[in-house]
Amino acid sequence: MLKILLCCGGGFSSSALVSRLKKEIIENNMDNEYSIEYSPFLLAKDKTSEFDVIVCCPHLIMSVNNLIKDYNPDIPIYIMPPRMYGLIKAKEVVQDAKDVVDIYNKTKINPVHFPGEDKPLKITRSISYRNANPSYTG
Repeated sequence: MLKILLCCGGGFSSSALVSRLKKEIIENNMDNEYSIEYSPFLLAKDKTSEFDVIVCCPHLIMSVNNLIKDYNPDIPIYIMPPRMYGLIKAKEVVQDAKDVVDIYNKTKINPVHFPGEDKPLKITRSISYRNANPSYTG
């Protein structure tokens, strides 16, 4: 089971999104494959051992960079594209999360980003990287 921690600044927007994502995961019979929880980003450092990947809302770029610099957690951290965060869909989030874990396992570099997407706020896709780039093989 892939355990995903979704983080925002205070946990308010991510808590509502996670409720919706959990419902989608159950409706799509994916609850044996994925679990998703939310947390304010400030608490994420203390939860790294409980999850496989941390997915952050776009405005956390500086906080993510500071966490990596100060703490260097051994868990993939991914900053979700702004449009994807706004239109969040469970199937898209879990696809990116799976691919992010694979990339991190190969590179051990945080934050994890897809090819050509090293500036998260400039990314315009609203779907998973794999779905936006069908030729992507990981």
